[in-house]
Amino acid sequence: QVQPVESGGGLVQAGGSLRLSCAASERTFSGYSMGWFRQAPGKEREFVAGISWTGVITYYGDSVKGRFTISRDNTRNTVYLQMNGLKPEDTAVYYCNAVRGRSPVFDSWGQGTQVTVSS
Repeated sequence: QVQPVESGGGLVQAGGSLRLSCAASERTFSGYSMGWFRQAPGKEREFVAGISWTGVITYYGDSVKGRFTISRDNTRNTVYLQMNGLKPEDTAVYYCNAVRGRSPVFDSWGQGTQVTVSS
């Protein structure tokens, strides 16, 4: 199983924006709902956003609702996370995975991409 490759993270000031990308393998992308998760230092990994295979249904964690937007390009096996209005509490390593509801499907994770928001 090939792990996904997340990218697009960086250091941004509070109120700023970033767009994350996650390129997955055909086997772990095709036909699946996809989701973003994040893990801050000393905390458990938490669900951030999910999108159905067709892209029609999107859903979000309460802490990011109204600020983040998830999308996908099925021709590129890629899922995106547009993050606006970033806050210091959004600082974390962000990961993607196939999802069922708000739970990851696969045990294997990519390396993630670091997002750091300064106040």
